Amino acid sequence: MTVRVVLAEDNFLVREGIRQLIEAQPEVEVVGVCSDLPELESAVTALQPDVVVTDIRMPPDYSDEGLRFAHDLRGTHPGIGVVVLSQFAEPEYALTLLDGGAAGRAYLLKDRVSNVDQLMGAVREVVRGGSVIDPTVVELLVTARRPRSSPIEQLTPREREVLQQLAEGRNNAAIGAALSMSERAVEKHINAIFSKLELSEEPLVHRRVKAALTYLAATRS
Repeated sequence: MTVRVVLAEDNFLVREGIRQLIEAQPEVEVVGVCSDLPELESAVTALQPDVVVTDIRMPPDYSDEGLRFAHDLRGTHPGIGVVVLSQFAEPEYALTLLDGGAAGRAYLLKDRVSNVDQLMGAVREVVRGGSVIDPTVVELLVTARRPRSSPIEQLTPREREVLQQLAEGRNNAAIGAALSMSERAVEKHINAIFSKLELSEEPLVHRRVKAALTYLAATRS
């Protein structure tokens, strides 16, 4: 089966390069080439392609035309796959593209276009109803969703015990009595806590209070 593709890209050189890459592949045909959103809308209506390969930004506004068109296609032509090309490794764009479902949608960085296997792999995947997200964007998404480590994790178990006592409002003598430590040992641990939490001496900042607040914030999260 021949995969029929409509290509939308406002930059002539980029558009021609992508067109030649696609047309060089067996069982793939570029049936329409567009340079702006109105041309793309007309071409899809007239040609009914299997896949649209589109830039994320193009005339008339150079904003997010490709994303908006992909969204509109879900209602007007749900069977047409879309491969969005972007020069931006922007997770928010990828999430917008997948809003409403991932089936038949791909988001690739333009840097990948020179790798014809990746481009054609995305084209064939959206024809099958699958989805593809550029690995760079996936990595950014994972990093953004990974919980940030708490500064409390830098402390030793004993230092955490001391900090817990401090957060409960105890002075050094009371902390020493609770943990069977000398006041001098408590003072050493507290100085180490201040250092690891990067709480420097400042005239208007009470380090014990800031350390307590840091502990409470970490334990509540």
